[in-house]
Amino acid sequence: MGQSYLLGCPEDGEAQLREAVDRVDAAMCKIRDAGKVKARDRIAVLASLNLAFDLVQRDAAPAPAPPAEPASAPRSDATADDARAAQLVQRLDQALAGDGLLL
Repeated sequence: MGQSYLLGCPEDGEAQLREAVDRVDAAMCKIRDAGKVKARDRIAVLASLNLAFDLVQRDAAPAPAPPAEPASAPRSDATADDARAAQLVQRLDQALAGDGLLL
């Protein structure tokens, strides 16, 4: 909303920080343009609450189930554990990749 700030970010985090800045600015401008709130500090608080609420909703959404494995010969316990670990790592990667957070 026309303000400049000097911000720091982790190495290789500039693109994500710029995306976060764009999201916050868009959320603040949307509230400002609605015309019901004029004070910049109140707009900032409302925008941050709206963005946090969106994250909470997204985190509460059930994760998609991994694709079913085709029926095959029984695997040893070690092989089954490896497959479960790989699925868990894949699900964690998916969950963490799109959260938009810097840390």
